Amino acid sequence: MCKDKKVAVVYVLSKRGNPLMPCSPRKARVLLKQSKANVLKRTPFTIQLKIDTPETTQPISLGIDSGYSHIGLSAITSNKELYSADVKLRTDIVKLLSKRRAYRRARRSRNLWYRKPRFKNRDIPEGWFAPSIRHKLNTHIKMINKVKEILPITQINIEVASFDIQKIKNPDISGVEYQNGPQKNYSNTREYILHRDNHTCQNCMGKSKDPILTVVKLQTHHIESRQTGGKRPDNLITLCLTCHDKVTKGEIELNVKPLKGFKAETFMTKIRWELVDQLKEQFNKVFHTYGYITKQNRKALELPKSHTNDAFVIAGGTVQKRLSNYYLIEQVRNCNRKLFKGIRSHIRNTAERFIQGFQRFDKVSYKDIECFIFGRRASGYFDLKKLDGSKIHASAKYTDLTLLERSKTLLIERRMALLPYLKEGVSEP
Repeated sequence: MCKDKKVAVVYVLSKRGNPLMPCSPRKARVLLKQSKANVLKRTPFTIQLKIDTPETTQPISLGIDSGYSHIGLSAITSNKELYSADVKLRTDIVKLLSKRRAYRRARRSRNLWYRKPRFKNRDIPEGWFAPSIRHKLNTHIKMINKVKEILPITQINIEVASFDIQKIKNPDISGVEYQNGPQKNYSNTREYILHRDNHTCQNCMGKSKDPILTVVKLQTHHIESRQTGGKRPDNLITLCLTCHDKVTKGEIELNVKPLKGFKAETFMTKIRWELVDQLKEQFNKVFHTYGYITKQNRKALELPKSHTNDAFVIAGGTVQKRLSNYYLIEQVRNCNRKLFKGIRSHIRNTAERFIQGFQRFDKVSYKDIECFIFGRRASGYFDLKKLDGSKIHASAKYTDLTLLERSKTLLIERRMALLPYLKEGVSEP
């Protein structure tokens, strides 16, 4: 079990801009008061020294809970956690590319400015990824480099998938990861089935409210017998204990819907080695693991399910002191693209970027509450929200706002860390 004591840190850069070991808030206040440091960044709070000091560091391990829609990050030393973040990735890339394609086709069919299609002359280079997948890969690298800017990372542990698809398809595959007994192999397949079915009984969809589910876990049921259907994932389905007993006794008949594919997992499989290879160019120590192993280790520590807790376990966390806060990060559009450039760039086809000195996604303070601008009106009223979607004000006047940070593609919000006894969250789709 992790220690309950929480810590807080301030990130420190040397005079030459190299990351050093972070210090306590109290020490940072002393350095700023004595004019030995300057504030470099507000979120996460980072200072840069104005004096020469030895650049002695400690080994720091960065755990990465990589995923299709979220990234969990946690940096630890041997005795405490130094950084924790939950990053929400963009999911609108495919939709926006489809809209752009529709705009271009419409222009070519009307008497407007015309440019011949260039895709006919393009060759697909080796290692090409679709734009939506490439964007997610680049974001993983970008977030790791962001942590590297403020901490002297020496080792990276990364989770490349929730489960090992190769192991599911070929149980006889060998390797270091598969030499720990049959229980881990079973956990791998079972974890995929529960993950695919959203940890919900596929017969009653949770309506049975089985009272023993707090003690007995959900069951993985063979649609066909083991002799005929085998242990393939498409022959397994999640059932609660009550429904499983009724199906076994022949009291009910399952109405099985078409099963989902490996969408998110296929994405991780496509980019995982590219991601690991790029990281190995920067670091000597890069290791990868799988989600079912992470879950086993997290449950052994009695930690609730969250991306930050998973990243902490992936980093090798056990009894380290946890941070009192973590950073919730959401990736958004830059909102600076023009539909026309060059000869027609004088034509205004979008709303004003700044209204009363504020723009979309600016971080502001409203009645001592830090929030972000998600909507705006020309009259000077703004829609304010937190990154978790909670609404602060639907129409706040600009005179009541104080600018804290200018809009960026990464919106960062500091939040209190979840305590171990809070309700477990829902894993990402």
